[in-house]
Amino acid sequence: MDGNIWQQVLQIAFLLEMINTVPFVIGIFDHPLQNLFIPVFLNCWLAKRALESMVNDFHRAIHRTQSAMFNQLLILISTIICLIFTFICGVEHLQRAGKKLSVFDSFYFCIVTFSTVGFGDVLPDIWPSKLLVVIMICVALIVLPIQFEELAYLWMERQKSGGDYSKQRTETERHVVLCVSSVKIDLLMDFLNEFYAHPRLQEYYVIILCPAEQDAAVRRVLRIPMWSHRVIYLQGSALKDQDLVRAKLDNAEACFILTCRCEEDRNAADYQTILRAWAVKDFAPSCTLFVQILKAENKFHVKFADHIVCEEEFKYAMLALNCICPATSTFITLLVHTSQGLEGQHSPEDWHRIYGKCSGNEVYSIVLKESIFFSEYEGNSFTYASFNAYNKYGICLIGVCPDDTKKNILLNPGPEHIMKPLDVCFYISLTKEENSCFKRGCKNSPKTQPPTSSAITSMGTVAIDLQELSIPSSLGPSLSAETNISETRKPNMVPVLELPDSPSFQTANMFSDQSKNPYQPYTGDEETLDNGYPPDLPYIGSSPILCHLRKKKTPKCCMQLEKTCNHKDEEDVKAYSLKNKLIIVSAETTRNGLYNFILPLRASYRSENELCPIVLLLEHEPEAEFLETVCWFPMIYYLHGSIDSLDDLLRCGVSFAASMVVVDKESTMSAEEDYMADAKTIINVQTLFRLLSGLNIITELTHPANMRFMQFSAKDCHSLAFSKLEKKEREKGSNLSFIFRLPFAAGRVFSIGMLDTLLYQCFVKDYMITITRLLLGLESTPKSGFLCSMSITEEELCIETYGRLYEMLSSTVGDIPIGIYRTESQMLEPPETPLSQMSDKVSVFEEGKDPEEQDEAIPCELPDIQTHSLRRRSMQWASNLLGPWHAERDADRLSQQRGVLLSCSERLELTELVKKRMKNLGLSTHGFDRMNNNQSSHSYALINPSPDTKLELNDIVYIIRKDPLIKDERY
Repeated sequence: MDGNIWQQVLQIAFLLEMINTVPFVIGIFDHPLQNLFIPVFLNCWLAKRALESMVNDFHRAIHRTQSAMFNQLLILISTIICLIFTFICGVEHLQRAGKKLSVFDSFYFCIVTFSTVGFGDVLPDIWPSKLLVVIMICVALIVLPIQFEELAYLWMERQKSGGDYSKQRTETERHVVLCVSSVKIDLLMDFLNEFYAHPRLQEYYVIILCPAEQDAAVRRVLRIPMWSHRVIYLQGSALKDQDLVRAKLDNAEACFILTCRCEEDRNAADYQTILRAWAVKDFAPSCTLFVQILKAENKFHVKFADHIVCEEEFKYAMLALNCICPATSTFITLLVHTSQGLEGQHSPEDWHRIYGKCSGNEVYSIVLKESIFFSEYEGNSFTYASFNAYNKYGICLIGVCPDDTKKNILLNPGPEHIMKPLDVCFYISLTKEENSCFKRGCKNSPKTQPPTSSAITSMGTVAIDLQELSIPSSLGPSLSAETNISETRKPNMVPVLELPDSPSFQTANMFSDQSKNPYQPYTGDEETLDNGYPPDLPYIGSSPILCHLRKKKTPKCCMQLEKTCNHKDEEDVKAYSLKNKLIIVSAETTRNGLYNFILPLRASYRSENELCPIVLLLEHEPEAEFLETVCWFPMIYYLHGSIDSLDDLLRCGVSFAASMVVVDKESTMSAEEDYMADAKTIINVQTLFRLLSGLNIITELTHPANMRFMQFSAKDCHSLAFSKLEKKEREKGSNLSFIFRLPFAAGRVFSIGMLDTLLYQCFVKDYMITITRLLLGLESTPKSGFLCSMSITEEELCIETYGRLYEMLSSTVGDIPIGIYRTESQMLEPPETPLSQMSDKVSVFEEGKDPEEQDEAIPCELPDIQTHSLRRRSMQWASNLLGPWHAERDADRLSQQRGVLLSCSERLELTELVKKRMKNLGLSTHGFDRMNNNQSSHSYALINPSPDTKLELNDIVYIIRKDPLIKDERY
């Protein structure tokens, strides 16, 4: 009790009360002391204390918990006011004994003193005033820094947590919330660039809700004026309601929940995402939810979300389609990125300009009756509308959402579908119709109008211009025989032809590409295959797809290549006598996502002769549940080994494989330095590329920026030129600066981070995920088509242009082409090789070889010896005339020639090394030299090229083929 009394007595408030009360009480009883001065102005400190108590009580009454900043600011302001008021009143009173100062002079002196200016025109001239000034300065130097420090600390803490998004702003502004466990600069920039690429989203605000503090890179970006006024960072958790209140999630237009893919335990990362999704749905049930999930088996936990992207599903499906439709990953990546198609337009390379322009194509939608492009085709067939809209406006109609289904999107429903006014049309174009220059009723358009002799297709009819186009012999014999094209070339359009009324007139018989492929026909098992749904699904929520299945499941012993069993005697892939080239997948474990790699390659809409054997090269033993799932699929094998071992690669058949898919390992997805996570994968692939330069290697990387190291060559002038072009595009602010990297353009490298934009784009285009899943074969809808490809042979070259091919495919078999995969030779000027070095080159090739092997080893024919001798003498004569300058040029040329020879000898040495190892393993080396022939070329994908694009030999055309199960209503 005594302690409490002394504590009360020694308080400043009690002392101030005594100073003001005791003289007043004494003056009441002692009249001489009534004139004693009482410092009533000191009561301002008591008023300050009372004000603070009132504010605290008020906050408790309204249950306000986030008022620390306000309280500290109030304390600071009241302290400064009390100090100034005390100083003014004290100086004014004490100076009455000396040179009198007015209240204003005292105020002036106080401000000049506290601001440390000290003009000296007003001064205290008696010692009590001077003592008061010293005391007040000491108090200010002690009290004010403490208050400012506390305020600065709270301000820094508030900056870390991000503050609040006020309720008043939600009434006039629109915002979305981005929930992530950690913000990386690449992820942030991808989101912001894609989100704000759409004009109607420019006024939206982005609230980032993250439990971690901002790192330096993110803080720098958010201070850029372009982002600082519309991106707000809040440090908090989606599992706390108070943080969701701060983000005003209940008023948000949408919430994006992203998963950290750099976690070693990807299941744990998914579990965090699932809890965030549950918390958001519980707090704001009406908020549109976009969820990114990593593992396929965790997807069913967030089925309630409006839009879901499962990385494993999309990743494996893209890698699989890359094996049969080259550069599918590049095609889809470009399709889901927002771009204006301006990349590479200032490049001197022709393919840069056309490739960059075509990369600006995107998928758009519009209701038919509201469309300028499609309204005129109401009542016509889908293929009729698709070709004529392409020929007239340069847009590619790829699918519809019929008005009677409302939800089901159909890709290329075929000529059987009749266009209706309420059908939603999905088309590929450089810009959406609403932003185009076409006007209803406008007859003059920038596109070339279709000629009167163009093909006009409708239900059951075909009109073909026989003057300029002849149907190749690869078409079905029924159509060729009936039209007799070779004998009926006339200057005018022939009468409309009726398609043969025969059920045998099906898609599979129209083009030879559909019945043959670059591999040998499938003759693997004697038993025929059935079409059906896989009896064992690997995880809950996997989409049922009609597939080619065995009547009896494969024994697990026969699926393993490295061990003998009762059904085979040898331990490698040659024991199966497979005639189709292999697809090899190098993975760490048998994840459930691998099922989505097999699914598109065994879908029932692909003919049996297109089925290539799949060999899984696994570092760990496969799980029994996974083998039980895939044993029903034909030609699925596995080998326990690693991509690091050349013996394992050779035993699994890499020497005669069509494609090698290298899947990113979960154990290497995180590293101390982020971009080093791909180091081991890049080196392994580079080694494999050096050993087997002719193998089509498709690699998955964790970070897209690392694709510049794929197939790296320090002396490759083309790669260096593309690197400079990429830097220029990045400086211009392009979101697709990486597209000119040769491995990406050719579809040989892919990073799942490139697909993040698919989820972001769905905020504006809610149909994009469904269309992408249909293209990749992850979903199947009755009457919906599928993505495949056809190769342009010499017979198809007579079609000449892509527009003519579009006409041919849509009018005959009902296929819709959507792009071209083109391979071009790099135009390199070979260095002139002196005869002496040419002889050295020959000796290198001929050493230790038979005469028959020499012809295969020498990549080019030797020039005529007499011509070379004359050329060498003329060069020597010119060198003597030109002197040292020409000698330097000769030295440079000779160094280049030596580099070429060293490269050739190194490649031959590696080839011999691999062949010797194959012989030691008992493997045949037949055809290995031809496979290992490294040709200098580059490939790229063109989305929806112009109709006048010339077709070239070996072009691969992406087509959406109609569902083969659709029965023509005419039959």
